[in-house]
Amino acid sequence: MTLAEDTRPASEGAMQGRHVLVTGAAGGLGQATVLGFLAAGATVHAIDTHPEKSAALTAAVHAAGQEARFTLAATDLADAGALTEALAEAQAARGGFDTLVNNAAIYPSKPFEEYSLAEHRAVQAVNVDAAIVAVQAALPHMRAAGRGRILNIASVTFYGGWAKLSPYVQSKGALVGLTRAWAREFGAYGITVNAIAPGAFPTDAEKIHPDPEGYTRFVLDHQAVKRRGAPEDIANALLFLASDAAGFITGQTLNVDGGWVMH
Repeated sequence: MTLAEDTRPASEGAMQGRHVLVTGAAGGLGQATVLGFLAAGATVHAIDTHPEKSAALTAAVHAAGQEARFTLAATDLADAGALTEALAEAQAARGGFDTLVNNAAIYPSKPFEEYSLAEHRAVQAVNVDAAIVAVQAALPHMRAAGRGRILNIASVTFYGGWAKLSPYVQSKGALVGLTRAWAREFGAYGITVNAIAPGAFPTDAEKIHPDPEGYTRFVLDHQAVKRRGAPEDIANALLFLASDAAGFITGQTLNVDGGWVMH
């Protein structure tokens, strides 16, 4: 099977009428997710603060001819108050979000003993607290509608094997825990909550590694599938979990990692 065949997008129109919120939308995985949901017919509100990446995302959306159903806000996810206000305004304009993708994350790398408590808290503010604020904003509409999809992006690092990332790994563990807690609590309202744990994808996050070629060899040695993951692999998994076909799946963490971690 070729790479193009292996990363086919969801059927066109499968998300028609859906209103989707994606945080960290301009990164490598985020851009593919936004484009995937737009291609499937959804309306997407994206949040990202990186100017160059946001410009690239906007250009990609325009190139795909999907700008009519796309908005992008430069909202600081570390500022819970500002994020709450921005999401209230966005929902007022759209009538609420029925699908939420908590994708934003920061990932400093250094030995554990060099992190201050303030640095730990800064990672949690973006990687966890922003997700909590987004769920608090989206939940009332989902409950009233009797349907919703909350999708959290975890990480293969949660399963061990990476040093110098303790605040990041801690944050991803928190998201896995929240996925299960929210799934249990929100299921009565027709809302499913799942997480995706991406493996090692060739995005900007890999720039923290000093030996790119050696890291690629390390990744392929650990994967059962001997190709690097493409951002569309994550987008396709998210599109499935957001679809009606996944309505009986909740509280789960799906590893999309080429067979690195197996249960």
